[in-house]
Amino acid sequence: MTDTTRTPGTHDEAAPPAIEVRALHAGYPGRPVVENVDLTVPAGQVVAIVGPNGCGKSTLLRTIARLHQPGSGTVRVGGDDIWQLNRRRAAHRVALLPQSPRAPEAVTVAGLVRYGRHPQQGLLRQWSREDENAVREALEATGTTGLAAERLDRLSGGQRQRCWLAMVLAQHTPVILLDEPTSALDLGHAVEVMELVRQVAGSGRTVVMVQHDLAAAARYADTLVAMKDGRVVAQGVPAQTVDEALVKELYALDADILRAPGDASPVVVPRAGRVTVS
Repeated sequence: MTDTTRTPGTHDEAAPPAIEVRALHAGYPGRPVVENVDLTVPAGQVVAIVGPNGCGKSTLLRTIARLHQPGSGTVRVGGDDIWQLNRRRAAHRVALLPQSPRAPEAVTVAGLVRYGRHPQQGLLRQWSREDENAVREALEATGTTGLAAERLDRLSGGQRQRCWLAMVLAQHTPVILLDEPTSALDLGHAVEVMELVRQVAGSGRTVVMVQHDLAAAARYADTLVAMKDGRVVAQGVPAQTVDEALVKELYALDADILRAPGDASPVVVPRAGRVTVS
């Protein structure tokens, strides 16, 4: 495994944070999902949102991405209220990779990555050398250059996920949102994707991801945000945030917290036969 030492991108302390969420409420008619959430994310960080199923993680991500309109509260990206921007300008700030993305039938990898440049196109701006360079750089960054001519549906799950990440990178947004980027991947491919996420943040971009694997979130994120029942119940540096009490609160699970060799990141070890039924 490669070194996972955290190297967040540098940022001007006087500049606004990459993301600032204040008093956010979001949900559906008669069913609140996100309640009074505050979140501040500096530029160049990886933030992992964890919590049980249905706690509001994905709704929070979609609200930041300007895909799910909040009932109240504000979401600022780069100092501007994302909901006061039009869709094209918002797409220049934030890119979202959903949990189960869909691609056109028989699309090649290169064709998929080119879709990431669509927000840059318009009536007065057609495909350019800048777009071609962005696609090439995204393929190189994700190690998918050799797959450019291949059909996406003929690749392995790990290869496809790297290709989807390349599409998101090609959008050239300062903020990238990932909804469970390692779901359905084996351990090797999951580590590969998480290492790539760290490299993206090291280049100065901000990554906010929903992550079910608490140990992976704790190892690769700069900040951990724990949610339950639509609210943030804990937030901070993973090594100081993940403890037995948090695991019990989130998952009704008795567990021991060990420290991983090398970086001392927290590892959750469930206690056999100690599940608490709420």
